[in-house]
Amino acid sequence: MRRLAGAAGAMILGFAGTAQAAPAMWRVSDADSQVYLFGTLHALQPGQAWRTPLYDAVLARAGTVWFEADLQSGDPDTLRLLVRRYGVDPDRPLSRKLAPSDLGALARQTDLARVDHLRPWAAALMLSMQPALARGASVDKGADVTITRAARAESKRIRTFETLEDQARMFASLPEDSEVRYLADVVRERSRGPRLRLPFKPASLEDAWAAGSLGDGHIADMRSENPALYDAFLRRRNEAWADRLAEGMAGSGVELVNVGAFHLIGPDGLPTLLAARGFRVERVQ
Repeated sequence: MRRLAGAAGAMILGFAGTAQAAPAMWRVSDADSQVYLFGTLHALQPGQAWRTPLYDAVLARAGTVWFEADLQSGDPDTLRLLVRRYGVDPDRPLSRKLAPSDLGALARQTDLARVDHLRPWAAALMLSMQPALARGASVDKGADVTITRAARAESKRIRTFETLEDQARMFASLPEDSEVRYLADVVRERSRGPRLRLPFKPASLEDAWAAGSLGDGHIADMRSENPALYDAFLRRRNEAWADRLAEGMAGSGVELVNVGAFHLIGPDGLPTLLAARGFRVERVQ
């Protein structure tokens, strides 16, 4: 679990179509429909090259472009409101929830007085963002926001699976022991060094993503060691998204789905779920 301490925050392999290494993409098809599944990183450092001729060709053909949520709507005021609504617990502060050793480590990593009122999931997301943000990564440079701008410029139909409030409610619905485990793992990983993987990833994971080499091992620890977090962050959301995409396959045309890369891997990833629903699924990048 320590390898995936930052795994949830707001939360997934043969080449065909391009010879170069590139972020993974799958084609899901039936007789008259094609849905392309592209795994994104929500935050990237400036200058990260990831778009390929194949991706741009799919974007040009797609009538509808999907995203997890509209990340451009996450302005500071909106995010503060969501944290106040779902991410604070002034009556039972972190100092009463964490084990003494984890609380001590947290106090060495940040000003405890500034985060003690937060729920564990909110503190964990905040802490997991810091290493990548310090290296210059940002959501504004991430794949999702970049493609949102491109899709709007081309007057594409844009659809989202969730709102930012849906995502906040997902974290807020976690059992408290799962929340505390999530925060404790973030704190322990930060104590060992800046190797957090999710949701804001260091350069090593960014490179693995850009090379299309993420695999099930990146989420196996979460699945086995914090199953409630895995269930909420990946499995249930993927099932709901797969159902919506399967319904859309009853029509015709080309759609492009851009969701976090960890939603496309493993036994509960979207390619596996859509194959189980009877569609042809093949990796094309």
